[in-house]
Amino acid sequence: MTTTLDASNLRLKDVQSLLKLTEQLNDSFTSLLSLENLTEFEQQELQIIRNIFREYYSESKISEGQIKFLFLAPLMKLAGFYHSSIKITLEENIADISVEDEDTNIKGRMDILAVTKTQERIVTTPFWILVIESKNSSFNALEGLPQLLTYAYKSLKNQTSVWGVTTNGMDYQFVYLQQGNPPIYQLLPKLDITRSTSSMELLQVLKSICQL
Repeated sequence: MTTTLDASNLRLKDVQSLLKLTEQLNDSFTSLLSLENLTEFEQQELQIIRNIFREYYSESKISEGQIKFLFLAPLMKLAGFYHSSIKITLEENIADISVEDEDTNIKGRMDILAVTKTQERIVTTPFWILVIESKNSSFNALEGLPQLLTYAYKSLKNQTSVWGVTTNGMDYQFVYLQQGNPPIYQLLPKLDITRSTSSMELLQVLKSICQL
C-alpha cells in the first residue's frame, strides 16, 4: 500500500532521509554565480522596497500574500524575471514525487516557480530557473526549507541543478541543488532585505540566477 505524504508536514530530517539529500554549507555566492554591480536606478528601487518592508513590519505581521505581492514581485521584476522567455507560475502543484525503495509519494504545492518557456511547436522540458517558498514574517525563513527542497528536488529528474529560495520577507535563504549520488544541496549565506549591503547582494544574486 502506497503512503502519500504532504510536503508541508515534513521536517528537514524527513526530507533528507526520504530523498537521500546531503547538505553542504557554502559561504560565498561568487563560487557559483557572477554578481554584477547594480545601477543607480536599481539601488533606488531597492531602497523603496526596503522602506516599504520596514513600514509594514513595524505595524504588524506580514502575511505570505503580502510578501509575494509587495516584495517578491518587485524584486523579481528588478532582477529581470518579467521577460518573454520566462514563465512564472503561482501555487503550482507538483506531480507525485516517488521515494526510492519505499511505497511513498510526496505531494505539495510550491508558491512561485520561474521556468524557461517551451519553444513553440517543439516538445521540450522547461528548465526550472528558480523555486520560491514563502512564509509570513513571524516564521523563520529556514522553516520553509523542507518544502523548498522537496519541490526543487522534482526538477533534478530533468536537469542537473536548480536554485531555490525560502523567505519570510526579511530573510532570504538560498539553496543550490545538484544531481549526484547522493544529490547535494548547498546552503548559501542568509541575506537580509532590511540591510543595505545585504539587500544589494540579494538583488545581484537574483539577477545572476535569472541570467543562467
